[in-house]
Amino acid sequence: MTDERLEQQRLDKWLWHARMTRTRTLAAKLVAAGFVRINGQRVSDPARLVRGGDVLTLALAHTTRVVKVVGFELRRGSATVAQALYIDVGQDVRRNGEKRS
Repeated sequence: MTDERLEQQRLDKWLWHARMTRTRTLAAKLVAAGFVRINGQRVSDPARLVRGGDVLTLALAHTTRVVKVVGFELRRGSATVAQALYIDVGQDVRRNGEKRS
């Protein structure tokens, strides 16, 4: 990260930077469709701000992910940089009930 320190960021931007989605447009659509929760509350506004410590629940195509926000970036970086933005706090569970290995 650069010298400017971020303490919050738009949800769609954070999802894209953390590589939860391939594009920012897809991130915005995921949020608008109601497939994202922040601290247990469903959100539908892609511009909603996320802060460090927030827990996000993402209902993705074949899995549900639960992650805790621990960082922000100004630009989208590599997969290694993206993984430093969150901590997996929930088990990655497939929609059919099987645990993912």
